[in-house]
This record gives sequence, structure tokens and C-alpha cells, in this order.
Amino acid sequence: MWISAVVVLALLLGGGGFAAWKLEWFSGNGEAVSFGKTPASGSGGEAGKAGGAPTEAAPSGDPDVQMPTGPKAQFKQTAKLDDGTIVAKTTLVGAKSGFTGDVWVWAPKQYDDPKYAKSGFPVLIALPGGEGYPTNYWADRSLGLHKAISDGVAAGTSLPYVVIMPVLNPDNKYYYDGSDIPGRPKMGTWMAEDVPDFAKANFRTYKSRDGWAFMGSSSGAFVGMKTVLQHPDKFKAVIASGGEIVPDSPLWKGHQAEMDANNPEKLAKKLIDRKGPEVYINFQIGTKEGGKDRMVKFQQEYGKGPIKTTIRDIQNGEHNGWHYVRGMKEGSLEWISKVLKAPKPEAG
Repeated sequence: MWISAVVVLALLLGGGGFAAWKLEWFSGNGEAVSFGKTPASGSGGEAGKAGGAPTEAAPSGDPDVQMPTGPKAQFKQTAKLDDGTIVAKTTLVGAKSGFTGDVWVWAPKQYDDPKYAKSGFPVLIALPGGEGYPTNYWADRSLGLHKAISDGVAAGTSLPYVVIMPVLNPDNKYYYDGSDIPGRPKMGTWMAEDVPDFAKANFRTYKSRDGWAFMGSSSGAFVGMKTVLQHPDKFKAVIASGGEIVPDSPLWKGHQAEMDANNPEKLAKKLIDRKGPEVYINFQIGTKEGGKDRMVKFQQEYGKGPIKTTIRDIQNGEHNGWHYVRGMKEGSLEWISKVLKAPKPEAG
């Protein structure tokens, strides 16, 4: 369903242009990377890169701040943005799910700013559509997700998120609906337990759900929304772009009860009946794609009580990541940033 943006750009640029583009974009790829380290006094090290005798700052007075718990992952650079920030990859062995898969990460410039050294950062878990294996297309800088966040921070319309980009499925044969389907890899546990634990191990985060959200497109939108409704004690919000509303994996056959336990409509009803906690769902839909009727129906039936919903129309938008990022820049990033916890710099 998705054509690699890298291949498209290579075809467009060609020749020497491609060589220059490759030099600029891939310089340093494969090198070891560390995040959130501030060089010790006099060390001369460089924040964000391995080496330099880095030290972690002590936590702030905010009891909600969670300093990295470890163990530290080994990251390798996969892309570098124009502002110097880095997308890096590691392989995560899921302690709770038993699944092993790749995870990409990105941290904003503020993360290495000494003023924020004692602050937690909100985490945005970004999920792809399609097969979501063996890569996560949000890690591709050409889609503009990370730049949209950086530009939003500069404009005051976005929080500086740490973005975690795990693989969505364990293979490219089936959709697993981000769920623990009996007899299959436990992708629900991977998404709701192992991936957040990984983020907490490697980044300064928040203990409360106020610092945790999803964004996703297509099948990734379904998984993000489902996980927020299933674990409202852990996650507070989701930007769900062009996604399904109910489980549709063929692997659910013969497992109706388990499928119902992963159905956003049924999860929403339970959350309404128990009166919370509040969750926030921002649907995005392009005006040139179908599926808005499903979002409207969900909003009408379940967008009440603790479930806060909104639908953003992306004018002339189609079913692709570029247009969903445009929708985020046009308002969805600001929307989600208003309900999540911001990092706090030290005064001075």
C-alpha cells in the first residue's frame, strides 16, 4: 500500500542531486547514538552522541518525573534532520510479550537542552498503517512528522514529544490488531507494556498517563485508539487518522470473546459505564478518502461522558502519511498538546 518515499525522491532527484541528498541525509547513519545525556563538567562531550562521559541529571521536584530506569538500549542512527536531531533504531526483546522487534526513536532538541535536564517529556507512540513490518514508515524523515513537531514547538502549538516508533505486526502476512490473539504473538502486550517500558528505560518520561499518547494511521490508528480505550490508566490521548473502528483481523476466527475484549466500541461503553478516566480521541480523515461515516457513528454513540472526541477533516486529503501530518500541523498537534503534560525547564 505504501511506496517508499526514499525511492520516490531518488527517482526524482537522480544523478548528482541524489548523491548530494544522500550525503546530507545519511551522514552518520549506522553510528552509535545516545539520548538525553548532558556532558559532565569539563568533559567536552557532545549531547546526543555516544561518548563524552555523559551524566544524567537528578530528578526535579516534580514527583511525576520518571528518570530513565534502564537498561539502556543500543541505538544506531538511521536519519538526521536539518536541525541536527536524530532518528535512531534498536531491537527490543519484549520481556512481557516475548516478541522481538525493531523500534525507532526521535527526541526533540529540547531533550538535550540543559534547562530541561531534570524534566520529564511526553511520549508519542507513532504507529504505521499497512503491514507495519519490518519497518515503521514514521521513521522516514520525508513524511515530516518530526519536523512538524519541531515547527510546532517553535510556534507554540506543540509540545516537544519523544517519539517512539515500533513495528506494528510480527510479520507481513496478517494484521494482528495490536492484540493478544490466542496462539499468536502477543502484540497487545508488546504495544501496551513492552514499548512503554522501553521508553521509560531510555528516556525521561512521566509516571502518570498525562505524558502518554498514540498517533497512528490506518491500521495503526485502530491500534492506537484501541489501546487508549483498553488502558486509560496508562494512556490519555490518540490522534487516529483514517483508521478502522472495530477489529478486522482474520486471525480472530474462533475467538469471539477475545475479539470483543479488543473492540473499541465495547471498550468505550465500559469506560462510559464506569465514568472514566477521561480519554481524548482526535480522528483525522481526508476529504478524498472514505471512512468518515464510521468516525461520525462512533462519536455519536460513544463520544460522551469520559470519552472526548473530535473529527478533523483534511481538505483534499488522501489516505497517506503526508496528508495526515498536514492535518496534525493544521490543528491536531495543538489539540493533543493541550491535554498532555508539558516538560518544564528550570528557571534562570
